[in-house]
Amino acid sequence: MDIQAYFDRIGFSGTARPDLETLTALHRGHLRAIPYENLDVQLGRPMSLDPLDAFDKLVTRRRGGWCYEMNGLLGAVLQDIGFSVTRMSGSVSRDERGDRPLGNHLVLRVELDRPYIADVGFGDGILEPFPLAIGAHRCEGYDFRLEDLDSEWLRFHNHANGGAPYFDFTLAPASPEQLSATCRWLSTSPDSIFVQTALAFRHTPDGIVSLLGRAHRRIRPDGKQTILLNSAEEFVAVLERDFDLDAPEAAALWPAICAKHEELFGAEARS
Repeated sequence: MDIQAYFDRIGFSGTARPDLETLTALHRGHLRAIPYENLDVQLGRPMSLDPLDAFDKLVTRRRGGWCYEMNGLLGAVLQDIGFSVTRMSGSVSRDERGDRPLGNHLVLRVELDRPYIADVGFGDGILEPFPLAIGAHRCEGYDFRLEDLDSEWLRFHNHANGGAPYFDFTLAPASPEQLSATCRWLSTSPDSIFVQTALAFRHTPDGIVSLLGRAHRRIRPDGKQTILLNSAEEFVAVLERDFDLDAPEAAALWPAICAKHEELFGAEARS
């Protein structure tokens, strides 16, 4: 893996050391440069858990990715630098969906003077790594919270204007078999939100931009504004302008996005 190419991709120009300063700079740079997106799932392309495949896609081809790719790549880079990294299994919407979401999120634990959580794969989540400490965590004006649910599970609460409101995770190392099975389900099942519609998120200097189907949203600590896109051309233009994604083939997704939008998001996507 060409670490310098990754540094160039995210605009990191410092000296990489296994310390909090480097971890924070890489985390912020990654989220500012590389969007979260699921266009390959939408287009029916095979998905991979291999960090080298993520490097080719996110760095060489300058695309974005979802949690397995975003955190998979960051975790591999951190290990190459000399960080101690544990990949942990997360579960988005575990209360609502039972066991089906187990392993639908990949989370990184990084050992420094104390454990930190690094997560560049939660879309509109936290911009910086945060200590593995129960309680409130504030970053860039957004308020987050880590809750101890029981002897096994912790819950990360997203900020008030976020998309997914929370994910649960355990501190045990993730099972590669579980991650692989859930990745396969998420990328192929008609019941998966990633199969049902297009999603994209990107952190910017003045907030967060997102796409939920037709809904183009600008999110700030004090609120959010939503505009409904009205054409395939507008959809492709927003992908390029706001997410730095050159993906003209995504225009073919537009009819299905429109057909599914109200069912998935309803009034919530217009607020």
